[in-house]
Amino acid sequence: MSDAALIKSKVLNWLQQFNTFCFLDSCGFPGHQLGFIAGAGVCSMYASSAPDALSGFQEYYTQQKGWLFGHLGYELQTSHTFAASQKEDALLFPDICFFEPEFVVQLKGMQLSIAAAAPHRIFDQIQSSTPRPNRTAGSISAIRSGIDLKEYRGVIEQLQQHLHRGDCYEINYCVEFFAERAAIAPFEIYRRLMEMSPAPFAGLYRLKDQWLICASPERYLKKQGAHLMSQPIKGTLSRQARTADGLQKEREVLFRSQKDRAENVMVVDLVRNDLSRICREGTVQVDELFGIYSFAQVHQMISTVSGRINDTVTLSEILKATFPMGSMTGAPKISVMQLIDRYEKNKRGIFSGAVGYVQPNGDFDLNVVIRSLMYNSSTRYLSYKAGSGITIYSDPEKEWEECLLKAKAIGAVLKGI
Repeated sequence: MSDAALIKSKVLNWLQQFNTFCFLDSCGFPGHQLGFIAGAGVCSMYASSAPDALSGFQEYYTQQKGWLFGHLGYELQTSHTFAASQKEDALLFPDICFFEPEFVVQLKGMQLSIAAAAPHRIFDQIQSSTPRPNRTAGSISAIRSGIDLKEYRGVIEQLQQHLHRGDCYEINYCVEFFAERAAIAPFEIYRRLMEMSPAPFAGLYRLKDQWLICASPERYLKKQGAHLMSQPIKGTLSRQARTADGLQKEREVLFRSQKDRAENVMVVDLVRNDLSRICREGTVQVDELFGIYSFAQVHQMISTVSGRINDTVTLSEILKATFPMGSMTGAPKISVMQLIDRYEKNKRGIFSGAVGYVQPNGDFDLNVVIRSLMYNSSTRYLSYKAGSGITIYSDPEKEWEECLLKAKAIGAVLKGI
């Protein structure tokens, strides 16, 4: 075990004492200043699922002087033109929750920094922390899909009718896999998932009974000073090759895929439009188009869009303009969100929302909650979801296979219980 891996293991052991924490991990991927960051314990918290939750959060945020960690749920109301979903939600994450932590622990390079009233005491606790003796991952009832291939094919055909009528141009449709009687050990599940499928925006997040075990490859939005950056993903190809030449050929296949390029450029245009609502005129640009990045299970097509905001733009204005992220909706955003609510069987909740942190200076980094396992230890409900971008050219069987591919790592970890 490397020194960084040992530090990470000890911090995760230390976090087991808290009933609320947020651990965010870049898993050693290049281009990340932080190895990991964690906020633990609660000094104050804002949590709400009310229609005006975002306004309430802005009031809470302006009163805070320290770090904030938390999440945005997909159903968070950021537009008055889209009514709140009335569908069932068995996981019960609030639409928005951010907390001011008692302790902030960061790893930069090999330097561990601790923000706390008594940092040396916390450091000693971390150094002396040991894993709990029970290393079992738990038990779980049979995992079921909320939809079978035949029904899925019918839904895709209906969505394509909307596409042919011009109701939308592309829509992200998601399916759920779930178990109703699960008793899992989230720390152990997270460890196993990171061994199988490390990701640059991974995390383990707990709000008392609600857990998120996340292996996300996607960034929703990062703010650094006046600079805003979004990195939407559209385009997925299974990673099969074992040689460098084989991997390069697979990356070329994805890069040249006209379907994936069409989906990617569509979401890039949507993100550019979102950012242009809050950024200075002429500053929104595409820094990278059709970038191909490789992960443990898949290759992904990722683009980068950025812009510069004025100092007067508030956090809630940024979220209203950009959330939920276009890669998880489609275009145009309001129309496809209405179709998502119509055709998907339950709320998305924290899935396809965002988890991250806000620094004391107002900078923030938020991921996209995909490739994630959600769990409520009180109701024992466990869920993971996967989706794909549907266009008029989509083949339902291939879209179904893409959903299964994206859920593969989580399914494999759960089969090992």
